[in-house]
Amino acid sequence: MKELLILLAKNLVDQPDMVEVTEEENDGITTLRLKVAPDDMGKVIGKQGRIARAVRTLVKAAAIHEEKKVNVEII
Repeated sequence: MKELLILLAKNLVDQPDMVEVTEEENDGITTLRLKVAPDDMGKVIGKQGRIARAVRTLVKAAAIHEEKKVNVEII
């Protein structure tokens, strides 16, 4: 799931080398924190959060396939 999030984020932004994803697990729930360059934040979030919502949906669908629970935070 982490690799999927990195792949999606790097394809959305202008500075793919600035993409960082950290992974933390608590009580069976994995939290992925996505950090991008400040200039690329709008590209990751999108108008009214549509792109962020789509990225979260894709990552959660992959997690369901692996029978895991995941949250995606954009910081």
